[in-house]
Amino acid sequence: MTYASLKPVSRAFDQRKRLIFVRVAAVLAVLLLFLTKPAFSEGSNGHETLEFFGFCLVLVCVAGRLWSILYVGGKKNEELVSTGPFSITQNPLYFFSTVGAVGVGLLYGSLLAAVALGLASFFIFRVTARKEAGFLLGKFGPTYLAYVKNTPRFWPNPLLYHDHDQMLFSTQALKRTFYDGLYFLAIFPAIELVEHFRATGLLFPAFVTLY
Repeated sequence: MTYASLKPVSRAFDQRKRLIFVRVAAVLAVLLLFLTKPAFSEGSNGHETLEFFGFCLVLVCVAGRLWSILYVGGKKNEELVSTGPFSITQNPLYFFSTVGAVGVGLLYGSLLAAVALGLASFFIFRVTARKEAGFLLGKFGPTYLAYVKNTPRFWPNPLLYHDHDQMLFSTQALKRTFYDGLYFLAIFPAIELVEHFRATGLLFPAFVTLY
């Protein structure tokens, strides 16, 4: 996507559409638990290794989203935020959410699930980011163009980091994002519970093995 080709829009992107996409993806992830099983069996070295890295990525996701919302919470679409996490990537919330999606796949013990969930998250947020970019271009014009010219669209560049000495943040937005992050963390015990029920014969056998 080149920002020169973006058409300015008068209204901000409806965030409810993004939430619908995310919730549909969550339902599909739950179905993944019931219809498939990882190639690495529970308790094996391979499974435990993937699970550990997956849990680390989920923690990075939750911490990164909280960090990002400190800067943009309560100001989204009203002010062009270009400091903190927004100085190293235009879409830190979407980046960290994608990291969390990959982490969920690894928690399940499957590299294929991690890739599938990561790609699904990436493309969903890519569409959302494009819509938001059109609105921000119309609202901030040349200032926004200068920002996107010097800031990576998705993959962070830590060398670009800069910040203010002081800042104000929305406690309500921070609390809401914290609760959202709990959904990521809740997947870990959910996966463990499904694996336990399947091992004890309380759930039907999986149809597909994911590597």
